[in-house]
Amino acid sequence: MSFSTIPLSGSKPERYAQLLEQARALMHGEHDRVANAANLSALVYHALPALNWVGFYFYDGTELVVGPFQGLPACIRIPLDKGVCGAAASTRATQRVADVFAFPGHIACDSASRSELVVPLLRGGELVGVFDLDSPQPDRFDADDQHGLEAIAAAYVQALR
Repeated sequence: MSFSTIPLSGSKPERYAQLLEQARALMHGEHDRVANAANLSALVYHALPALNWVGFYFYDGTELVVGPFQGLPACIRIPLDKGVCGAAASTRATQRVADVFAFPGHIACDSASRSELVVPLLRGGELVGVFDLDSPQPDRFDADDQHGLEAIAAAYVQALR
């Protein structure tokens, strides 16, 4: 089966609605967390501008372990008390960071990253992992990005069994 994306158009919320529709179509009937994470990483990485890393970290009961991603090689393990990903996982709240160098405990997996958005993946209140996006552009992510990416993350969790 081949899957081609449709170019996004309209306002930013409209573009995110289109991207969410594409994400849902891509995951339709598939429940494997790795397969869906791999495809979503590629979809989002290629659909949105000014990103240098998009991927998933899965919670193994102790720490976050890198999963499928697009971008340069990444940190393999992240403790819950370190970095933006650890903060999202431990607080169970999305972290939108305009300047990662100003974030206490930031982990520089890619020194080109300047801003970051991390959405925790929660299923029935339990931590599954995080959906992480990095940009080389400072202050890349706004509230529309956050809401759109939270919706995509929620669709990912809904597809899990």
